[in-house]
Amino acid sequence: MEVLIFPNAQSLASKSADLVESQINAFPDSVIGLATGSTPLGLYQELIRRHLEHELSFKQVKTFNLDEYVGIPGDHPQSYRTFMDENLFDQIDIEKSNTKVPDGMAENPLDVGPAYEKLIEKAGGIDLQVLGVGTDGHIGFNEPTSSLGSITRVKTLTQQTIEDNSRFFKPDEFQPKLAITMGIKTILDARRILLLAHGENKAQAVCDMVEGPLSAFCPASALQLHQRTTVLIDEDAASKLRLKGYYKFVGEMQDDLVKKHKPSDWIAR
Repeated sequence: MEVLIFPNAQSLASKSADLVESQINAFPDSVIGLATGSTPLGLYQELIRRHLEHELSFKQVKTFNLDEYVGIPGDHPQSYRTFMDENLFDQIDIEKSNTKVPDGMAENPLDVGPAYEKLIEKAGGIDLQVLGVGTDGHIGFNEPTSSLGSITRVKTLTQQTIEDNSRFFKPDEFQPKLAITMGIKTILDARRILLLAHGENKAQAVCDMVEGPLSAFCPASALQLHQRTTVLIDEDAASKLRLKGYYKFVGEMQDDLVKKHKPSDWIAR
């Protein structure tokens, strides 16, 4: 696990966009896994800017979103399909038919997971997976105690997640308590993983993920098993790391290697 620490969320977003752009430039038909929530918004805004100002093209890119609520349609203001359309897809040149989000309104939600896994397999697997991390260490909607070998499935949300997301719903509005999410194994099957986190409220989750034991109680700690995971965090999110100084030193050494040898290790395929 590579840990990169940045002064603020803006510089973090810029670097993460560099990495996504390099993947697309190397393989224009890349398969990219995407996340929702406030954390990746900076990344998406930077990718939109590069598309508009520097002709970064997404025409051949295929995407798979991590998750979707069960029980609300794709055109609902709080659906993750709506989130992705408004915050990325509608502002770039991607083919909408190439953007996949789990169907939260399927007649049988239990059928969605296996079908989604087959779609990912048919696409050739995910080249690059973008992730955020919850305050309790969840990735996607893989809540604490999720199986580290899980695949896409229906998951019951914890009370903390429900409370964290309640601000997006009106007091008298239906708020889902179930979601369809890629599993931890599905995430780990990606060739390259990029996890973003910023803010002091993510500091404990980041510490547990990077320096804590491998544990289903912190689902993000499963990323310790992945050979090509890069964690990008700001100073606030890094505040509880015991080896913070070492990670910065490693980052400096890596920068020197890149300048001298220009390795292509970042590119996934």
